[in-house]
Amino acid sequence: MIVSTPGRICLFGEHQDYLGLPVIAAAISKRIQMKGQFRADKTVRFSLPDMDAVEEFELDFPLTYTKERDYFKSVCNVLHRKGHSLAKGLEIEVRGNIPINSGTSSSSALIVSWVKFLCEMYQIPATQKEIGEITYEAEVLEFTEPGGMMDQYSTAVGNVIFLESKPKIAIETYARDLGTFVLGDSLEAKDTLKILAHVKFGMLSGLEKIQQVNPDFELEKATLDDCLSYQPILTEAEWVLLKANISDRDILLEAKLMFEGKTEWSDEKLGDLLNRHQVNLREHKKISTSKIDRMIQASLEAGALGAKINGSGGGGCMFAYAPVHPEKVVEAIEKEGGKAYIIRVDEGTKVEKESLFY
Repeated sequence: MIVSTPGRICLFGEHQDYLGLPVIAAAISKRIQMKGQFRADKTVRFSLPDMDAVEEFELDFPLTYTKERDYFKSVCNVLHRKGHSLAKGLEIEVRGNIPINSGTSSSSALIVSWVKFLCEMYQIPATQKEIGEITYEAEVLEFTEPGGMMDQYSTAVGNVIFLESKPKIAIETYARDLGTFVLGDSLEAKDTLKILAHVKFGMLSGLEKIQQVNPDFELEKATLDDCLSYQPILTEAEWVLLKANISDRDILLEAKLMFEGKTEWSDEKLGDLLNRHQVNLREHKKISTSKIDRMIQASLEAGALGAKINGSGGGGCMFAYAPVHPEKVVEAIEKEGGKAYIIRVDEGTKVEKESLFY
């Protein structure tokens, strides 16, 4: 059995999903592949040559976690609790070309692949959305992690998705051909914890102050004018984050109208919305870096219509929307010291007829 799963870029909604706000994300043509077969015993053995690692465990339920984020085991535990019998061992090899630890969801793509692989091998019926749900349960809920749902659902479902979690989880898929993007890896390790300390917990502390005054306050619906009366009770940093989140929410809703065909489509407009989003991420949420800023500026000067940092920030990747002459954007990004790849929007997790990587 061979399955593969894409990485993803977040078009709109960075640092919004954990606030209950929607995101628009796109699966990309960089993928992780998992291939393997049953063994005669109850051992599960993963060979991960890209990371020069091997991992194995016995299928003796409930599986005991022996490290942080023990996701291969947590998926098995989740499926076992749902009543599925996983009785045979597996020999598996994993390869991929998604940049690792760079904001393109290589981790979630790996675990989505594992869920898809197990569902195929054990003939467990599951839609792509259900595979995203199982992955979210195994990655986030099982370890009480603070993450949102974007990574699991976007890599499982594929294409461009609009994902909202309130009042309930809902997904819309957009099949528009966007042409080419350029993914630029800064080769800088992300400092996610530092970013979250400022962006997430700074915003949540501000919301807590507002809800003590007005328990009915809803960030999904509030306008900036609605929030002016709360400015005196917020710190300057909390007020800046609140304004940025409302602005980013509205930028996303403008994009959603275009994707739905309710306003006229324009590649240039999409690029402009990405640029406006990046201003908030750079100036107000402060998740960009000087190197990524240079890569973004270089890509725009080379003809990209828009560009922004991707993922939680503090390093990792950016991407540029470059439906025309993407190779010029690649060259510009690499002159600034990044590693660049031409990518397109891609399908979600799927069974492959033959290996993608040899």
